[in-house]
Order: sequence, then structure tokens, then C-alpha cells
Amino acid sequence: MEEIFGPNGLIAQHHPDYEYRPGQLAMAEGVATALESRRHLLVEAGTGTGKTLAYLVPAVATGKRVIISTGTKNLQEQLFFKDIPFLQSILPRKFKATYLKGRSNYVCLHRLRRAESAPVLEGLEEVDHFTRVSRWAYDTETGDRAELKELPESLPFWRHIDARSDICIGSKCPSFDACFITRARQNALESEIVIVNHHLFFADLALRDKEWGQVLPDYNAVIFDEAHQLEDVAMQYFGAGVSSFQVDDMLGDISRLMINDVTASMEITKAVARTAKMAENFWINFSGIDPRSSIINLDRDNRSVLKRQMFIRASSNGEEAPTVAGERYVNFRQSLKRLHSSMQVVKDAPAEMEAVLRRAEQIIFDLDFIINYQDDTFVRWCERRGRGIYLQANPIDTSGILADRLFSQVDSVVMTSATLTSAGSFDFIKARLGVAGADELVAESNYDYPTQTLLYLPPKMPDPREAGYSQAASDEIVGLLNASRGRAFVLCTSKAQMEALRRLVESRVDFPILMQGEGQAGGILERFRNTSNAVLFATAGFWQGVDVRGEALSCVIIDKLPFAVPSDPVVAARQNYIESQGGDSFNNYSVPSAIISLKQGLGRLIRSATDRGVLSILDPRIVTKRYGQGFLRSLPPFRITRKIEDVVHFFGEQQ
Repeated sequence: MEEIFGPNGLIAQHHPDYEYRPGQLAMAEGVATALESRRHLLVEAGTGTGKTLAYLVPAVATGKRVIISTGTKNLQEQLFFKDIPFLQSILPRKFKATYLKGRSNYVCLHRLRRAESAPVLEGLEEVDHFTRVSRWAYDTETGDRAELKELPESLPFWRHIDARSDICIGSKCPSFDACFITRARQNALESEIVIVNHHLFFADLALRDKEWGQVLPDYNAVIFDEAHQLEDVAMQYFGAGVSSFQVDDMLGDISRLMINDVTASMEITKAVARTAKMAENFWINFSGIDPRSSIINLDRDNRSVLKRQMFIRASSNGEEAPTVAGERYVNFRQSLKRLHSSMQVVKDAPAEMEAVLRRAEQIIFDLDFIINYQDDTFVRWCERRGRGIYLQANPIDTSGILADRLFSQVDSVVMTSATLTSAGSFDFIKARLGVAGADELVAESNYDYPTQTLLYLPPKMPDPREAGYSQAASDEIVGLLNASRGRAFVLCTSKAQMEALRRLVESRVDFPILMQGEGQAGGILERFRNTSNAVLFATAGFWQGVDVRGEALSCVIIDKLPFAVPSDPVVAARQNYIESQGGDSFNNYSVPSAIISLKQGLGRLIRSATDRGVLSILDPRIVTKRYGQGFLRSLPPFRITRKIEDVVHFFGEQQ
């Protein structure tokens, strides 16, 4: 790797701005060794390491197919449109790369043709958008909706024409040869490097033992960038889930089936109407509309745990009997079973019938698993997203699943991120992912943190649980913003705290104030970049995957240590599971998880060797509590001050 990454190596010869980085070379050598020796590897590579090239070059050198999985769209696009073409232009080994997205990103030509003659549009604007999509679909090479840059991100009719696996009829489809999924998979089969995101990877991994839905070709190794996200993403694909949107979509697709058997068609129409009514009654359980019988009010509590006793109770004689919510579930389930039965007997059924039957079976199974199946290794919960209600059952601990389905099946898995260690140890991430035997490497950043960064810890902040905390925090924020002349992120641990701090600060400073939620995330970030001296108040979505280089972002303020909300069903289940195994959930889970989140948030500031700025953690527990030392030991070697005068002086040096 020295001849490629060294001071006079291949990259230096072809890249005028290349700077030799020992951490990048060390990482490239570590990744190469892991791939060659078929071992798993964890690499913490801080911002400025140059980690993408450090894993791409060894991946190409294997000559075998390697999956590169990332957590964000921005990183996928950097890899495919910037890093890959650069390496293809300089490396002696020629290779092909493909960029794959989730199936719902691609248009389905068969469904598009069906939609052209079906009533799926509302309003003249939708008709215009559909006409433009239809025209594009017959000209595009990829079928990727990202090409439709002039159309809104949210197209209501897209779900009627996308290529999701649960509606795919495979080789029976009349558009199979022209199918964009088929083309994309063929390109992947011909490529050594296949770039995906974590959601696509784990969706595919969960389906690899089924005959349908699989997208990725076989592979020899996987490299996960932004690997700190793996547990939370993987959890979503090894459980069960049913949503109100999913049921509505299935019923709509059944209604649009072309069934020649008139008697069967009438029976199915009646069964669809009955199921729609029973579904509506079932979702009332979670709406709070009827306080006497709603088990959860998701208009008030956005996310809540589900318990079997909400649906089933023990009667006086010891036998089980359904509650009101349970009766609604039984009626809904019976209507789904009758609908399924009525579709099974259709003569000369259309090709889409098989996929629809499969969807109905999956919904019935998932509902049973979520509501009626007793398994203490799963957490069951529900949440509202927009107008939809989602029911989930997810494994509390994914380590065993990942050990069996991933780490024991793939020759080499490389996991890298700027934030994998807590208090200098990989033990937490290893335990959470089930990869105890993996090799470890910390690739040092090339940034001069003591010179580039000042960490300010206010000297007299109250405990975050005290009533006066928000006011004291706003006082500190105002002082910091005046010193930095705006140009800041204020990262909050809750939406309520974000809104409260914005109200308390806005009237006391003269800088433009932006807040997450006031438009699309990408749009608000672009406004921040293009607005002089702007201040952005934000929550979880801006703690990671956001890149603002230069003086536009010169200060990052964090309101509280980012401990996960203990009332969240998934967090509570993980903590209870650790305690039941004899562990200490606070020190073994809550603290290391918060350390990784804090490192992500602080990492928004220094994005290049020329960036300078101030970080501030307002939460006094980082100093006053014993566990706070673990947070401080986990951070890069920042200069630390408790004097606001030092902050003023630091920014004065920039002027």
C-alpha cells in the first residue's frame, strides 16, 4: 500500500492536493490484511483520515466482489461519482463498480402501464407530474427516481408505480427483460465493487433464504462505512412489521386486479370492503378516538410499547379471552383470512395474484407475531409517522442474529466509522454487533485538534434536571453566539428542548435563526450554508451525516449529553435485557451509546485541515459525574477551557 498511499505514491502523482496521511496508510494496510486473511476488522478512522480511499483500494486489489455499504446518501454519491472514477483512472487493475439503491427507488414498468389506466391520480398537478414521470420512464437507462430532479421528492402516486419486492411478480412479469431491477442486478453481477446503503444490505440479508426479493449478488466481503449505525438498522429487518399504509396499499392493489372470473371478482370486492372496515376498526385501537377502548393514543404519545395483555386477558375461570382491542384484532385477522381464501380459488388468476397472496400471508403472520406470539427476546411497539400507524416487533439483541447470518457466513467484514470506540475501547460495539473475535485498529486523524479546536465547558451550569436549566443554557448560548458571530449549530437532545432554546435565544441575538423542521432537511442545510452568520437549532437528524466546511460553521453547541430516552420502547427493552443478564445497563449500554452519539455531534465542526472552531457541551455532568470522565477520554485532544473569555479570544484571533 506504500506505493499507492506513500508521500510519493500513485495517488500523490495524480492528485495535486494530496497530502500524505500516516493514518490513511495504516488503515489501508489493515483493511488489506483483513481481506487477504479472511478476518473481520473494526477501524475507527476520525474525520480527516481519508478512509474511503483507504478501504476502496484494498477492496479493488482483491479482484473479488466486495459490497461497500454506507449509512448516508451523500457518502454513497461521493464514493460512486468521485472516489471510484478517480481510482479507475489511476489504478493499473481495471474494475467495474455499481451503485444500487433500495427497490422502491426504481420505477416498475409493469405497474406504470397499469397505473396509466387506473384512477391513482388526484388533481391537475399530479396528472402533469405523472405524465412527466411516464415520459421519463421509457427513456431512462436506470429507472432511478433520483434522475427526476425537477419534480418534488414526495410524489403521492410513486408508491403505485415503484418496484418494491412485495409486489414483484418476477420472471412472470411481461416487462421482466426491460425491468430496471433486473438490469441493476445484472450490472451488480458484472461488478467487483457494489455500493449500497445499510437498509438495502440488511433487507437483502434478511431475504437471502427466500426465493424472491433478493437484490444483491453473492459477495466475498463487506465493508461497512458509518458502521456505528449497524445495530439500529439491522434490528428493523429481523422482526415483523405491519402498517396502516401497507394494508391500504394491498387492498388497493387487490381492487385493481384484472379478474375475468365474474363470481370470484364479486366475492373479492366484498371481502376487500369488509377487510377495509375491519382494518379501520383495528387502527382505532391506537388513535385515542374512543378513550374507553383505545389502548394507546399515538396522537399524544408518538411511540409506545405494545403488550400482549392489551389484546388478551385472563378470564375468571383462568382461560384467555380477548379484550375490546383483541376482538377488533380477531375480526381484522378473520377478514384478512377470508380475503386470502377468496383469492386462492380464482380461476385463470392474473400474474399479480401470487404476489398479492404472499403479501396477505405476510401481514397475517406479522400481526400474529406482534400481537399474539410470546417471545421475550423481542420488543413490540407502535408509532405514528405522519398519517400512518406502524406496529413493530424487533429483536432486543441483534448480536446473535448478526453472528449467525453475517459474520459466520461472509469471509471478511470490515466495519469503519469515526465513532466506534467509547473510552478508548471497542468492547461496546463488539458486544452489540456480536463480533467478539474481530481485529481492531484506530487510524489517527491528520487534523491538529489542539490548534484547530477549543472545547468550552461552562463553569456554573445547573443540573439538566433542574427547572432553571433551559434559561441558564440559553444565557451560555447567547454568549457563545456573540463570540462566534453566529455561524453555529445548536444540537439538542429533544424537539421540545430545541424549540424552548430557540424561543429563549432568538430575541437576544441579531443573527438569522433557522430550525430543523422548517422545510426539508437538505433545504434547511442549504439555507444555513448560504446565509451569513446563520444559527441552526436541530435535533438527532443533524448529529451525524452533515458536512459544512469552512467558516460557515465555526461553533457547535450541545445542550445535554445525548443519553437515549429511557421511555423509548426499544431503549427500555435493551436496558431491561442487560439487567436480566446480570449486567449494568447504565454503564454497559447508556453511557457508551451516549459517548458515540456525542462524538458524532462534535464531529460536525472540524471537516478539513483548515477548519477552526469552538465546541461547547453545556451539560455539567461531563465534569461533575464520575462517568463524565469516560466522555472526556473518548474525545480527540481538544484544548479545554472553562472561561468564556478564552472563546472570545479564540475567535478574535480569526479576525
